[in-house]
Amino acid sequence: MTREINSVAVLGGGTMGAGIAGICAQMGCRVLLLDIDMPTAEASLDRIINGRPPALDDADKASLITLGTLADDLEKIADYDWICEAIVEDADTKRALFERLEPLRRPGSVVSTNTSGIPLREICEGLPESLRRDIGVTHFFNPVKVMRLMELVPGTDTTPDVIDAFAAFLGDRMGKGVVHAKDTVNFIGNRIGCFLMLSGLHKASGARAEGLSQETIDALMSKPVGLPPTGLYGLIDLIGLDVMYLVGRNLAANLPDGDTGHAFTAFPPMEQQMWERKQLGRKTGGGFYRMVKDAEGNRAREVFDLDSGDWRAQATVALDDSQMSAGSLMFEDSVQGRFVWDLMGGTLCYAADLVPQISDDVVNIDRAMRWGFAWQKGPFELLDELGPARVIARLKAEGKPVPAMLQVLEQAGADSFYRAEGSEYLGRDGAWHPVV
Repeated sequence: MTREINSVAVLGGGTMGAGIAGICAQMGCRVLLLDIDMPTAEASLDRIINGRPPALDDADKASLITLGTLADDLEKIADYDWICEAIVEDADTKRALFERLEPLRRPGSVVSTNTSGIPLREICEGLPESLRRDIGVTHFFNPVKVMRLMELVPGTDTTPDVIDAFAAFLGDRMGKGVVHAKDTVNFIGNRIGCFLMLSGLHKASGARAEGLSQETIDALMSKPVGLPPTGLYGLIDLIGLDVMYLVGRNLAANLPDGDTGHAFTAFPPMEQQMWERKQLGRKTGGGFYRMVKDAEGNRAREVFDLDSGDWRAQATVALDDSQMSAGSLMFEDSVQGRFVWDLMGGTLCYAADLVPQISDDVVNIDRAMRWGFAWQKGPFELLDELGPARVIARLKAEGKPVPAMLQVLEQAGADSFYRAEGSEYLGRDGAWHPVV
């Protein structure tokens, strides 16, 4: 069966649902947007048109969006090619909605859940085979209009033509960077990105004990290793400790036995206390950082000192020129170098052990981290910069296991994961394959 998407029913008008509805209308698709009641749906449409930034570039395209409620208008999904669920991040609630909509949708329509990390198999448990064949995960990153990454995940029973239809619509027409992931907890981007953040809170505690300030930690975990300027603490402030707490719980419940990430699913003591008193980040006016005004009205940035438990002025950090390159920094015999090797090196090794668990190849993993987390280079591209042989030698010298994909590289006699100017990649089979 060849399936084509020209109209979209979005169930849930929150941040993600409104973003999806807006970008689909901008493309000229008919859109049905259903929410819990009409005032809520109307508020969602207002955000689509008048948000900062608006989800629509052309406000006239809002005429393509029809509003309704989940209680009274769900049967209207029969007129739409793609039914996209974007309600609360709870498997039971999603499953209950799918039970209601399955008898109402048109045969041949495709269905998706927009979840950031709940395995599809959990959502689909007990649902009819007809739905399990036609459903996948379409994980957009926020804000939908801006972020390029879109993770596409099939279930065990999903038919290939469903994934083909999503890839064609989301990639070719919507212009998203479609990454093919597997039905594992947090998929690709959040699996690796959240490992970096959660393990970072723990490993940074040890680095602070050796004399590194929080500002220095953020400076190291930004430009020198090709990460955004927020660094570690600044990124968590942007996301929110409340979100990271829920991510940790989800990982604790769904990570495979023996996964390295199990050691980092709970917060260290000071971060746990911050979460308990709702000092969550930018959304609460301050987390690890906050902006304040002095008596003259001048704005200044303060840092919440995790060791003293109090606010202080943010210090300026100047790294040495030699520390601005990942290749030199991560192998530097210093407190800074050992910390970055422990955290960034540990994250690269974690990623190198997840093929083929979360993705069949290194290309999808690298794209997920570049497109979804704004890394300048994906994990395997960064390993190529560091020199895989050098990384393997250090792991062996430290008595640490060599991750699966680094073993493949070593056994294949290769010196990188990409060759021919990035047009070929090293596969799990030890052979070279074209980058599509």
